Amino acid sequence: MSDAVEVRDLTRRFGDFVAVDHVTFDVREGEIFGFLGPNGAGKTTTIKMLTGLLAPTSGEGRIAGLDVRRDAARIRRRIGYMSQRFSLYADLTVDENIDLFAGLYGVRGDRLAARRRWVVEMAGLAGRERQLTGELPLGFKQRLALGCAVLHQPPVLFLDEPTSGVDPAARRSFWELINSLSAAGTTVLLSTHYIEEAEYCNRLALMNRGRLVALDTPPRLRALLEEPILEVRVDDAPRAVEALAGAPGVLEASMFGRTVHVLVSDAAGARASIPALLEARGLRVGAIAPVRASLEDVFVALVRRAGGAVEG
Repeated sequence: MSDAVEVRDLTRRFGDFVAVDHVTFDVREGEIFGFLGPNGAGKTTTIKMLTGLLAPTSGEGRIAGLDVRRDAARIRRRIGYMSQRFSLYADLTVDENIDLFAGLYGVRGDRLAARRRWVVEMAGLAGRERQLTGELPLGFKQRLALGCAVLHQPPVLFLDEPTSGVDPAARRSFWELINSLSAAGTTVLLSTHYIEEAEYCNRLALMNRGRLVALDTPPRLRALLEEPILEVRVDDAPRAVEALAGAPGVLEASMFGRTVHVLVSDAAGARASIPALLEARGLRVGAIAPVRASLEDVFVALVRRAGGAVEG
């Protein structure tokens, strides 16, 4: 299997600020490759450079064999791109949006008719082709935007936080579409801040402060965390996180749903000391038990080791 994307020391500066700092990775054909990181990590800037929307300050990148510096215009015709704000026109109908993207990508005649049928069926919009796009529920807009992005059947598809603000059911439906595109050979690169979405990727690039802090499959990333983790059930999780910050033997404490996950140096010692520490702060402590590291635990720990997330 060959590489659809090749990136070497890709860097982007805005004045003195380094948004992307010497990033290197490859993406195989048909792979679902995810960028996971907090706001300001450099995910969107990396995607903009790879899609030809932003020139790199230094470094190299190739998309489907095309150079991101010399061939930016050709790259934009060979890829699909869907931004987190959706690239649709609200005052155009479903059919008019499809026609617009067909014109931009040079899809005409019988091919356009076939692709239009595919988009409408995939998006669940049969019978609503003349409805204004702005009147559609968010999940339908999302699927229509994806359909328009791949109308020309590009070999590489970029999705920049495509499910932001979408309900869980629509998110699952959207991921079924992503998996079907990947199975058909489309290479998918996407950015997300949803930990559960990151689990669906073949490989993940964890980014923080413009740098790659880890790159591997989700199972191998989880295996990076060697320290034990305790799940603490407490009546006020946010206050518990504050109380545990900097406590002896506590390496990291973070919210995990309604519980607190505590990364510790010694599980037995922490199970004995944590209840007393929290109860001294007026918190009621329930069960404390060791748990397997989740991808979120790994992400929090690696970001901490890499200097913490960018503030603000």
